[in-house]
Amino acid sequence: MRIRLACPAAAALWLAGVAAPLSAQTTVTVGGRFNTQFNTTSAQGQPWSEFLIRRARVDVTVTVSDFVSGFVQPEFAGDRAYLRVAYARLDFGPALYAMIGQYKRPFDLFTLTSSLDILAIERTGDLRGVDTCAGVGGLCSYGRFMEQLELSPPDIGVILGGGDRAKRITYAVSVMNGAGSNVPDENGAKSFSGRLVISPAPDVHLAANVAAHDYVSVATGATEYASAAGGDLEIGNFHRGFHLQAGFVAGDNWRNPVAGESTTFVTGQAIVTYKFRLPPSPYAEALEPLVRVSVGNPSTATSQDGGLLLTPGVVWYITGRNKLAANVDVWQPQQGAAEWGLKVQSYLSF
Repeated sequence: MRIRLACPAAAALWLAGVAAPLSAQTTVTVGGRFNTQFNTTSAQGQPWSEFLIRRARVDVTVTVSDFVSGFVQPEFAGDRAYLRVAYARLDFGPALYAMIGQYKRPFDLFTLTSSLDILAIERTGDLRGVDTCAGVGGLCSYGRFMEQLELSPPDIGVILGGGDRAKRITYAVSVMNGAGSNVPDENGAKSFSGRLVISPAPDVHLAANVAAHDYVSVATGATEYASAAGGDLEIGNFHRGFHLQAGFVAGDNWRNPVAGESTTFVTGQAIVTYKFRLPPSPYAEALEPLVRVSVGNPSTATSQDGGLLLTPGVVWYITGRNKLAANVDVWQPQQGAAEWGLKVQSYLSF
């Protein structure tokens, strides 16, 4: 359910906490999401199981006019509250929009997929107590590289994008601090990302991604740039039937320097699902089995330091985006014993 507040002080209270009047055209839409997770791990030295509040977010969309809009999303998770997303948007037409503020970098299909829709419970396949991936920690999954090398998570800056009216071709480019969300810029340099998507047929999207991420070298203290490039493919949709998301990225692992120089990482991932619609019922709308295969190597110059993440799972859709999901994440490093964990998560969307 979405609450739509038109005009005056009540809408402004939701947005800014002050009773400032809004113009007659301004509307504020309030929604959100809430996830509770139960997980286990086979890793030694860790509690075998735990419950946690995975996400609690309030989404506030402000529409001032066809030209000016904005979005604010605070998050409450674990023992902290923080601003996850906040931006103003200017729409000049289908060919050009500008987003100013804090948002995900335009680079990776899996990160750009909303947490309301992601096919696997955890993008990284995170397993408590597993820390085997050089430089980025955790396990060497596709999502872990995107997150820890700061290629796609939220950052502060400007995004320009657009496309043709039929959305057969869309693009987005960004200039951002490169330090991450809610963090001051550390060096004054900026990070750059670009994404081009071609949609030759309905529900078929092929994308190319490039990035140049600035960072401060541990060895020299100087500002350096790490580059990355990749592509992704999506076939199908989130509503019914077959759905495939696949991606590949390679680039500089600036968190794993050797003799002061970045190593080269490579990673790939595919998630396949099939959503079966069920007869009308108050208890179930659809079932969606899935499997994820993710591989990664933090340094192509070093053998036997990567691995494979395999995730079978199923999603039980109750109604809309309100659902329950179960995944088993199995991590098999190239060296060492396999580790695994069960995740069960509830999704409340409002």
